[in-house]
Amino acid sequence: MNLKALSQSLGLSPTTVSRALAGYSDVSAATRERVVEAARRAGYQPDAAARRLATGRADAVGIVYPFHPYGATGLGDPRFVDVVAGISDGLSEAGLDLIIAAARPQTELDTYRRLIANRRVDALIVANTLQEDPRIRFLQEKGFPFLAYGRTRSDRPYAWLDFDNQAGARTAAQRLIALGHRRIGLIHAPLAINFALQRHAGFCEALNGAGMAPDPALMREVAQSRKDGYEAMRSLLAQPDAPTAVLVDNNLCGLGALRALTDAGLTPGREVSLIVYDGVPADIPLPYRVTAVIQPTGDSTGRAIAQLVVGVLAGKPLESLQQLGQPEIGPGDTDGPPP
Repeated sequence: MNLKALSQSLGLSPTTVSRALAGYSDVSAATRERVVEAARRAGYQPDAAARRLATGRADAVGIVYPFHPYGATGLGDPRFVDVVAGISDGLSEAGLDLIIAAARPQTELDTYRRLIANRRVDALIVANTLQEDPRIRFLQEKGFPFLAYGRTRSDRPYAWLDFDNQAGARTAAQRLIALGHRRIGLIHAPLAINFALQRHAGFCEALNGAGMAPDPALMREVAQSRKDGYEAMRSLLAQPDAPTAVLVDNNLCGLGALRALTDAGLTPGREVSLIVYDGVPADIPLPYRVTAVIQPTGDSTGRAIAQLVVGVLAGKPLESLQQLGQPEIGPGDTDGPPP
């Protein structure tokens, strides 16, 4: 059934029916209820293209698939996939679709420009934020609605959802120090990524607080991938005075580091302690639990992002749309006193 047929069946003008379905206050409550009920019984669905033309809204939010030079981030990370699923579900409940666009770093801003110019989306979600993020500067200059999944350096207010990465890494390092470790390694993502910089700062803060100067020889900056995590751990273990404990600041590198330990014939938590930020995916079969820095980076985070984006589109003050989650330690079997 189309709008004209629905209008004729009710004896109302198409304009009245359209405004009733849209919830306009100039249509009486009784008429709105009558129209909505008739539309429900008839299975009427408004024409999406016509509605977009009339309202100027796309009823969609975009996120650009981050093919970053820093490793297999984005949809290559199963935890990010869970976040995207939560975003999609949360937006759907608000009558919005989620559009995912793919882009390489050198063409990423062009993708943003096309999405905005073609009115494909009403807002954008910026993932994997950088310290100095040109995407956020571009969206602020355009005055286009967006939410950042992660923080960045900006003097202008913007909506964001993030976790206290510095506190998480600091707590993990303090745990290893309390166990008696004095040679603690760090495998981290490139410091151009904001979360990596924050976790690096938290790690160094914990060591400095214990009177232990961070040792650059025990740190490895690598892309976020299993392979790079594997090679970084092998490099640390090959040192004459290898670390007795290692913190890995992302779960993709963490999987590689874990494999490097077992390939070297070492049992995590006995010969070498290991803590992995975000842990390892539940579908990885392991004979032990990996000690982890835990934060809800799954469906619940995606739904929280969707709720904040809806707030951005509703015109709420940006300062009220900033959410910082607190991580905690998930105890496991992969850390203990030094041998």
